[in-house]
Amino acid sequence: MTENPFSSSTVFKLAESVIYADSSIVSKSVIKKNTGNISLFAFAKNEGLSEHTAPFDAMVYVFDGKAEIIINQVSHYVSAGELIIMPANIPHAVKAFENFKMMLVMIK
Repeated sequence: MTENPFSSSTVFKLAESVIYADSSIVSKSVIKKNTGNISLFAFAKNEGLSEHTAPFDAMVYVFDGKAEIIINQVSHYVSAGELIIMPANIPHAVKAFENFKMMLVMIK
């Protein structure tokens, strides 16, 4: 079992907590509980997640770069400092225009 790198009562910097990898998407779990999850993602330029659904509402907070988030076939363009909520059971996808980092908060 690996130790969670995000200990309680510890300060950390979002931008330094997940690192880009060439032609890849890197994810790191911050909190994983029965009531919800928080994860960090680093997308290399032009990487993305294909359309899918999730059974829970999710909030994306962008902390580096720019991307397109498509929710129910409608494009939304997001950049650092912005957030968007993706409703439960609605198809969504992500496409990074440049290196792109985000925090995903999923509430069950």
